Parts: sequence; C-alpha cells; structure tokens
Amino acid sequence: MKKDIHPKNYRLVVFKDMSNDYAFLTRSTAATSETIKWEDGNEYPLIKVEISHTSHPFYTGKSMFVDTAGRIEKFRNRYAKKQ
Repeated sequence: MKKDIHPKNYRLVVFKDMSNDYAFLTRSTAATSETIKWEDGNEYPLIKVEISHTSHPFYTGKSMFVDTAGRIEKFRNRYAKKQ
C-alpha cells in the first residue's frame, strides 16, 4: 500500500440529519465552522446532512412520494390523449 495517502487530522465530529434531528458522533476530517454541545458536555464541530440511515427510504423501508410541480399529472394528461 502507498504510504501517507490518508489524512492525519481526524477529529471527533457530530453529524446531524436535518430531516429528523438525529445526530451521531464519529471521527472525520470534514471542515466546518459550526459547533454543537454534545451529550457528554463537550463541544464538537457540527456537519449538517440532508439524509442519513434514519431517514433514507432504503434503510427505513418507507418510500417518500414527492410530486414536484405536478409531474405526474402532466404525464397522465400527455399519455391519456393517446389512449
């Protein structure tokens, strides 16, 4: 294996899922300027994420249906004419 290809500046960081407020503490090199007070009373850097294993449909088994700008209605109207 190649030497010195991995970063050396790992530190404890809190990742927070913004969709359901789930947070977990892990090691990372990701840069951030925000911090959060954790359960142990210490303050750690905070990385906000949109989705995690607690909100992703693959892991939860629940699919989320989002109809953006009536895409389904447009599809039905377009192909209803051909039938």
